[in-house]
Amino acid sequence: MIDVRDLSFHYQGSKHEVFTHFDLHLEPGQIYGLLGKNGTGKSTLLYLISGLLMPNKGSVTVDGRESRKREPEMLQDLFFVPEEYSMSDMSFEAFTNMMRTFYPHFSDDLLAKCLADFEMPTCPNLKELSMGQKKKVYMSFAIATGTRLLMMDEPTNGLDIPSKALFRKVISNYMSEDRTLIISTHQVHDIESLLDHVVIIDQSKVLLNSSIADISKRFAFRYLAPAEMNDRVLYAEPSLQGNAAIIERAADEEETTVNLELLFNAAISGKIK
Repeated sequence: MIDVRDLSFHYQGSKHEVFTHFDLHLEPGQIYGLLGKNGTGKSTLLYLISGLLMPNKGSVTVDGRESRKREPEMLQDLFFVPEEYSMSDMSFEAFTNMMRTFYPHFSDDLLAKCLADFEMPTCPNLKELSMGQKKKVYMSFAIATGTRLLMMDEPTNGLDIPSKALFRKVISNYMSEDRTLIISTHQVHDIESLLDHVVIIDQSKVLLNSSIADISKRFAFRYLAPAEMNDRVLYAEPSLQGNAAIIERAADEEETTVNLELLFNAAISGKIK
């Protein structure tokens, strides 16, 4: 669905190359977690996929269409929720009518359900919303568009703890199997229960591009006492519960829940691929 090939990109006026000869392929119908350290290009990649930025070299295609051309057929099936944005200076009804006109699969029923699950009023006043409330409304609109591709950059920033739980509920309830969601975030604990697939990048390198199912088959995530540390341990960090460790999983061992933060640190350190 999404193909990034030999991508090179730098911002105008900057000598820093965000991406150089970068390649990535993402399949449809998955919920992806896009992870990386600050400045590794996570947000930039989402802007390139949406066509809001254009590659200096290489190509980015969505369903075979070059994103830089921003063809209406592509844009009608793509919605991007950036980390920071301002709600339009119009009424909720006018904003809804605008969305409904451009997105052929827009669902008023789905919008109402998302707002209700986010504990927002049916017709909120867009000019009186807090940052967290704006995010809830905008993400409700995003889901209601019915686009096949949905991207969110740091969606849980600005949400309080109960609202983060509501976010997970909304995504779990309304992301159908034919839709693709890419979530770029530093808040890994907010999304780890949602993901089908993890992509970890570091500048122009893809350190890990694997499904949660494959990760669970390959690795076990356990807390180990010092005496339990052995050559099966691929990566470990000290914790109050013992050593938080990633070990090679034996075929007869039960699968464990993926510790996304530990996985990220292990990939960044080069201990797993």
